[in-house]
Amino acid sequence: MKIDAYFPPDPPENAVLGATEAASRGFDGFFTSETRHDPFLPLVLAAGASTDLDLGTAIAVAFARSPMVTAMTSWDLARLSGGRFILGLGTQVKPHITRRFGMDWERPTDHLRDYIGAVRAIWETWENGSPLRYNGEFYRLSLMTPFFDPGPIGHEIPIFIAGVGPVLSRLAGEVADGFHIHPFHTVPYLESVVIPGIESGALDTGRNPGALTKASAVFVVTGEKQHELEKQMVAVKQQIAFYASTPSYRPVLEASGWDFGEQLNTMSRKGQWEEMAGLITDDVVSQVGVVAPLDDLGDAIANRYRGLVDRLGIYTLGSESAIPDGRIGEVIAALKSPSI
Repeated sequence: MKIDAYFPPDPPENAVLGATEAASRGFDGFFTSETRHDPFLPLVLAAGASTDLDLGTAIAVAFARSPMVTAMTSWDLARLSGGRFILGLGTQVKPHITRRFGMDWERPTDHLRDYIGAVRAIWETWENGSPLRYNGEFYRLSLMTPFFDPGPIGHEIPIFIAGVGPVLSRLAGEVADGFHIHPFHTVPYLESVVIPGIESGALDTGRNPGALTKASAVFVVTGEKQHELEKQMVAVKQQIAFYASTPSYRPVLEASGWDFGEQLNTMSRKGQWEEMAGLITDDVVSQVGVVAPLDDLGDAIANRYRGLVDRLGIYTLGSESAIPDGRIGEVIAALKSPSI
């Protein structure tokens, strides 16, 4: 299992320190997201600050960019990093695509499948000199002159996608190299929705399901003292309530046997954000996240996720010092221990 650091939504220049610290603490990867800043720019700096970290977007919004733009940025990052770049793509949701990015939204699953095909066709042209001839449902690409061709780099770029529910899990199995599982999940959801979806998509297209990388971050409630756990418990309950109130995350509730989604959605529309956390019990937190004292945290996470995911990030809320810098190495070592 590889352990990844997730760069917070900080300005890009902070990625130098972030990547340096991640490498020194034993992390294997350094991933960015698309929220307040561009997800690619921090990785340019991270590529120069480390030599061993895998670097990736988790995720970049696909439909905000043309396939050519994404292909070129990814190509340059793979070149800069010596082949350590992983392109993570997501669809986002319709209001953000149409009202924030000003782009079209139509059949997102089919659109993303075509998008990935177009990006790979562009890379094939650049690496092997074959004519650009991509005729998909959403994208048709046929022009690539030497002036615009960056040439081969000798590196393959894995494509991960992200999503919630069976449809995008299945698409990952069909066309992707990896799947970013949302941190709002449970083991029953992974076992009954995500993993079967990946396997079904892969087998239907003649691919090996075991070759696809499953990556996720996990909520943790931990600390050296009880009051630290209690503070984080409140913060995680608020975050879970927010996700559970959103209809798109309903597959997680259904797979886990929870029926509070509709009530939370009603409360969210009334603006009752603080009250919503009251519907989330300690047991729900312990199923979505891992609740354990710091001394036991590494073993607790490993016992849950060993065999289920291949890459794991640790997601703390409510206390920036939940895992002191001097002890994160212990947690990572326990997660990587083959004896667990």
